[in-house]
Amino acid sequence: MEVKLEQPVAPVQAWGAGSGTGRSAKLKQRLPTFSYLEKAARSRIPGFAFDFVDGGTGEHLAAERNRRALDAVQIIPRYGASAVLNTEVQLFGRRYASPIGIAPVGVDGLVWPGATQLLAKAAHRARIPYITGTLASGSLEEVAELCPDSVWLQLYGLPRDRHRVTLDLIQRAEACGVHALVATLDAPVRAKRPKDLHNGLIVPFRMTPRTVWQVATSLPWAQALLKNGAPGFANIERYVSGGSSMAATAGFVQSEIKGTFDWETLARMRDAWPRALVVKGVLHPEDAERAISLGIDGILVSNHGGRQSEAAPPSIDMLPSIVRVVGERATVLFDSGIRSGLDVARAIALGAHGTFCGRAFLYGLAALGAEGPDRVAQLLDDELRTALAQHGAYTCAQLRNAAVRDPAAW
Repeated sequence: MEVKLEQPVAPVQAWGAGSGTGRSAKLKQRLPTFSYLEKAARSRIPGFAFDFVDGGTGEHLAAERNRRALDAVQIIPRYGASAVLNTEVQLFGRRYASPIGIAPVGVDGLVWPGATQLLAKAAHRARIPYITGTLASGSLEEVAELCPDSVWLQLYGLPRDRHRVTLDLIQRAEACGVHALVATLDAPVRAKRPKDLHNGLIVPFRMTPRTVWQVATSLPWAQALLKNGAPGFANIERYVSGGSSMAATAGFVQSEIKGTFDWETLARMRDAWPRALVVKGVLHPEDAERAISLGIDGILVSNHGGRQSEAAPPSIDMLPSIVRVVGERATVLFDSGIRSGLDVARAIALGAHGTFCGRAFLYGLAALGAEGPDRVAQLLDDELRTALAQHGAYTCAQLRNAAVRDPAAW
């Protein structure tokens, strides 16, 4: 890999090096990695909320394979260069501070009440993209106001009346300045998530003595609930006939939302949407080719974090083959299993232009409340900078030319 030298600087400090007594230094000591965040999150929120974000489908095998596959990716270091580190990337004509974005998580307010707004504010401060979801607890208009330079919208399909509601959501997204529309393909039916079933997280949700006790013994979460109110479906409420009560809205979501789009509908969306259009959940190279033929701008390689198909291959194993097919015709993005800045580096080295993660940011909220997402963004970016320097790359573009060993790649 050829590295173009810029103005030399002092050696890059490794993550966690140095000393200090400020708040940031104390958090680095207390929560130095994803695993520490996960442990802290488990202790501060109700068990049903932690299980919701932590759990996968079936026996959790797909989520575990994501982790093992990422760990198996090796990047061969190159030495002898010194330059200024720069993690900035350009996605769809807009420059971001890092190739790390916040992935959508439906009903994010269940994990931490007020999550949508807090994630939006953190994305704005960090200058990273935030894909707010169709089923987020805050509305897309509110998110666009809080992070006008970073807002993307993840869209599930509502096929009734030839996607009347879907197309209205697209019009709302255009009106409030959403930069990229992310159409989800990888949730054609609702997956079986045993932890949620065991905890009674069904629609409509009913409190039981067990869940009441979990809330009562999770004081930070209970305080956030009192401050922000119960999680709902802010983007959907206006479409529900007979009032926007939680029961009515939940019933509408249960009956109307289908988490995928066929190719004909994607073509209609392409005609209706004037900005960047991304398809999320692509794992097969032929699907990537079909999407590009429709004029899709971005391919988000994802297996839904192991939350949909237990037999699906790890996203990272499919990334190289999709990168080869796509070439320079579209932007390739990645999610599923990211736990560190090194994982971000692995995906970039295999050809991704940007990455997204959801669990880490929600664990940050659970562990630290409002300041949690800022901590996660800083942690991931610092770890990415260390990974870049350790492997002789000083920009993400240089890392995409690194020598990589991925023994399980398809």
